[in-house]
Amino acid sequence: MRRRGGTAGRRRGAASRRNYDIEKKRRKIERKLRRQEMKEDGTIKEAVQVILEALPYVGGWILKIGLVCMFAFVYVWFFGQKVSMVGDSMKPVISNGDMVLVNRLVYNAMTPRRGDVVVFKPRGDKNSHYYIKRIVGLPGESVEIIENSIFIDGERLEEDYDTSDITDVGVAADKVELGENEYFVLGDDRENSKDSRSADVGNVRRIDIYGKAWFVSSPLKRAGFIR
Repeated sequence: MRRRGGTAGRRRGAASRRNYDIEKKRRKIERKLRRQEMKEDGTIKEAVQVILEALPYVGGWILKIGLVCMFAFVYVWFFGQKVSMVGDSMKPVISNGDMVLVNRLVYNAMTPRRGDVVVFKPRGDKNSHYYIKRIVGLPGESVEIIENSIFIDGERLEEDYDTSDITDVGVAADKVELGENEYFVLGDDRENSKDSRSADVGNVRRIDIYGKAWFVSSPLKRAGFIR
């Protein structure tokens, strides 16, 4: 009986030691996990802090990039639309094949003026190519061409840009009365221009003016402002 009791006691002692070792290992693992969690929490907090501190700078750059993109879009849409010159009717300012930039915004702020070089489609014909001509007559005026001279409301028009002589006066042999929002246009090379003298073009309505031609962009050797 004593032997059995001693054996049982030793077994209980061994079991207690095993339980103690298991508990010790469990606590050690828990402490390790807690330290790891604290470390991860600290890393996350640091990352969040870095992101929060960087947000004003990132937001500023995003805003700047957005503004640049918007400015580029507005510039291209209103000032950078390209139209190709067809024919030599505007020589020497613009030649056949020149690429011309069109200001589409200017006539939202002001009305077309005499001497402006405008881009339009005659009579709003969507199938037509763009015409590029110079305004000589304004709404409400009368235009007449007599012996190579242009008369506006009976007074001779003085022009400060290079033009060729007029031999074909077309419909302007008689007074042409311009209605409200109508313009009389001519090419600078008047011997080679189909313009308001032709019944096919006639007076140009304000609504048909696409914009103001302001710059020759190519070829590079001819690049420059249009006046």
